[in-house]
Amino acid sequence: MRAYRQGLAAGDFALASRAAAVLDRATVAPPDTALLAFALALHAGDRAGEDRALVRLSQAQLDFLVPVLRAWITLDRRQDPFIPLDAARSNGLAAPFAQRHRALLLIALGKADEGLFALAAASGSDPAQDPRIDAAIALLRAGKPDKADTILSGLAGASKAWRKRQAKAGKPDARFGAAHLFLGLASDLRDADMAPLSILLARAALLLDPQEDRARLLLADALSRSNAGEVALDTLAGIRLDGPFARSAAAGQVGTLRRAGRLPEALALAEKLASAEGATAQDLRSYGELLFQTGRYGAAAAAFGQALGKAKGDGGWELHYLHGAALDRAGKWSEALPALQRAVALGPDEPEALAWLGNAQVERGVDLTGAQALLERARTLKPDDPEITDSLGRAYYAEGQLAKAVPLLEQAVRADPGNARANEHLGDAYWTLGRRTEARYAWRAAEVTAEEGDLARIKAKLADGLAK
Repeated sequence: MRAYRQGLAAGDFALASRAAAVLDRATVAPPDTALLAFALALHAGDRAGEDRALVRLSQAQLDFLVPVLRAWITLDRRQDPFIPLDAARSNGLAAPFAQRHRALLLIALGKADEGLFALAAASGSDPAQDPRIDAAIALLRAGKPDKADTILSGLAGASKAWRKRQAKAGKPDARFGAAHLFLGLASDLRDADMAPLSILLARAALLLDPQEDRARLLLADALSRSNAGEVALDTLAGIRLDGPFARSAAAGQVGTLRRAGRLPEALALAEKLASAEGATAQDLRSYGELLFQTGRYGAAAAAFGQALGKAKGDGGWELHYLHGAALDRAGKWSEALPALQRAVALGPDEPEALAWLGNAQVERGVDLTGAQALLERARTLKPDDPEITDSLGRAYYAEGQLAKAVPLLEQAVRADPGNARANEHLGDAYWTLGRRTEARYAWRAAEVTAEEGDLARIKAKLADGLAK
């Protein structure tokens, strides 16, 4: 299994295929080995191999891909591709992909106007960019550049050179269709904890359509999340600078360097992107997050504020939350409070925003009743988070509700024994109850993992207890 996954991560299809065969003979092969087999057979023009792989795919969790894949190979075999595609209508997972690919199949058949109409019908009220880019590429490859321009007019960086390369890449066929199906699924999985599958999907997409830089972006992201930072950076380096995804590649480099712990390099590149002409809200947000991570809270707050200025609409709860958190850490509470309150208003079910505002109010003794309500809400949404549990216990302690506070603080420490903050708060509660020995044990535990700025306070408690 390790050889299979490492082979895919490295792009060594021969190793991955040999390992997959061993797993298959032992009847322990994961479902995605059939997807690899299909991609390799399609790339090699092995029709019998394609059919065998589709039979295997139809018997496992990835069966929802089969109608679209069968439609594309049916197109290549000069038969009606919509017969297998129609089989997806009753499958809730398959139907959205089938709708997108109906438009691409129509374009491949020379029916560009019908394809654009199908694209509009599939998009509905969700003008997602990727299906539109897929359609534009299909139009370029089908020899319809004027119609492609109607879609690409809003895509920054879609240079003449990039369009020319796409037009010369060959007609949209089964390899094109399968590659863009895999690319669409990999994009949907981007925020899920499914990096191994994302790596396979992106690798398969690149094998079948080497022009597709979005596959490189998704592959690099998945590799980075799998601690393969150097391979991720090499992958990003393969993205052409004269295409529409060059800026995304630079942003991907920032994320990869950050995950690899190479913060100075990540910060320098993020600053370059944030200060460049045409910097986006996301560029500024990424820069702000790195500034926050490196303790430059005032500069981070400024970056988040600029991002809010560039963001469409209200910027969303998360950007207000980041802005407020940075202002809070920078010691600008009067500015942080309205930012955090706005974050909670926009995200009333987001535990991070609720917990930060509630905890900040507890630390300052501001509106403790309101702070308790915020933290109770946060804990309802995220009951297993030890930091939120600790904060709620601290809020009860601040109001003198020790009977409620102590069980929560004890629970927080059990869940995260190395949490200095929770141990210190538990020690405070024990001391107030007169349980002095237990208080000192808790403070000693806090001392072990406390940050430098907190040590003096904890040592003073160990020496003299709580001030009366």
